[in-house]
Amino acid sequence: MTSEKTVPAAPAPEPAARADHRAGGRRRSGWGFLRDLAVIVLIALVASFLIKTFIVRSFYIPSGSMEHTLEVQDRILVDEITPRFTGYGHGDVVVFRDPGGWLPPQRPDTRPAIVQGVDWLLSLVGLSAPDSDDHLVKRIIGMPGDRVVCCNAIGQITVNGVPIDETGYLELPAGQTAASGDDFDVVVPDGSLWVLGDNRYSSKDSRYNQDQPGSGFVPLDNVVGRAFLITWPFDRFGFIDGHADVFAGIPEPAEAPEP
Repeated sequence: MTSEKTVPAAPAPEPAARADHRAGGRRRSGWGFLRDLAVIVLIALVASFLIKTFIVRSFYIPSGSMEHTLEVQDRILVDEITPRFTGYGHGDVVVFRDPGGWLPPQRPDTRPAIVQGVDWLLSLVGLSAPDSDDHLVKRIIGMPGDRVVCCNAIGQITVNGVPIDETGYLELPAGQTAASGDDFDVVVPDGSLWVLGDNRYSSKDSRYNQDQPGSGFVPLDNVVGRAFLITWPFDRFGFIDGHADVFAGIPEPAEAPEP
């Protein structure tokens, strides 16, 4: 008896309408993915921009005026929001806009436009800090109403008649013991600060800007925030010390002893 091989029937061709529907679904799925990705990126950019603008900002250190608390090219984070509720205090390291005349005129940015554009985009999310050269970073020595004098018989600064021991953060050249090479005697106006660099003999701070319109004082309105963290280089990662203990015994201006 002869056996016959059964050949399966060929599948019926798929209706053109159904094939078009599937292709259209794939196209819509692809566009939907791109749309969702764009929304996620936009939300991330807006969130980063708001954080940078109102909560925390990144700066780099362009000079050695705060050595060795802060080194050249350190990257730091600056707390913008907490001081709005707690205010500032003696010893805080703060970043502030030039009160006028502290910095030399800025040279025009000659980088290619595409480089400037990328830098601007990175600055929106805090990955670049192109305005660092327009800001300064110093330590608060005098608060509004304080009388700050330098120096006493052993080279210390006094605040409201009380000497402060700055050896924990002060950087002095070999052979120097005085906290400043220049004497001063100031009373800090309301709404202002008296600030000095930790690298005291290499810092153009309040002492050296008394001939400027602000008489060396920094308006609180110019202060961006309190520097609180070194983020780079990684081997220097850590919190920035305000050395509050140095200023613990300072009386309020109204309670200061007579000079």
